[in-house]
Amino acid sequence: MSNVSYMTEEGLANLKKELDQLTRVERPAISEQIAEARDKGDLSENAEYDAAKEAQGMLEMKIAKLEEMVANARIIDESRIDTSTVQIMNTVKIKNLKTDKVVQYTIVSESEADIKSGKIAVTTPIAKGLLGKKVGEKAEISVPSGQLSFEVMEISM
Repeated sequence: MSNVSYMTEEGLANLKKELDQLTRVERPAISEQIAEARDKGDLSENAEYDAAKEAQGMLEMKIAKLEEMVANARIIDESRIDTSTVQIMNTVKIKNLKTDKVVQYTIVSESEADIKSGKIAVTTPIAKGLLGKKVGEKAEISVPSGQLSFEVMEISM
């Protein structure tokens, strides 16, 4: 089962850059640490060796995950994105109907999400609740802290 991940060209480029850094710089550095620790003698009581092997395992897991994400990435053609309903890559201005607070989010892939810059993953409860809504429609969204009510104020690119 493949986990297709939709992202921008910039998001895919960032993933590839991170993967390159891990495979070309960090992987050889950890191999070197393991070799140095191995040269220090008895491996059964060598904490340095154990730590380096554990770090290598974690790095290899991260590399495998990134390789899978890159392999399953699909670039979104931004010119074909519609703003009549909320969908991935849209910027959505919503109003919390309980507090009257207006917030704006851009719905992006998980790998590009960054709440500080207003980018939320398409897999979050808020994004899922907004998908397919039109301007003026209300969305009742269940989040861990309870039920939220939003009105879609604006949809843009």
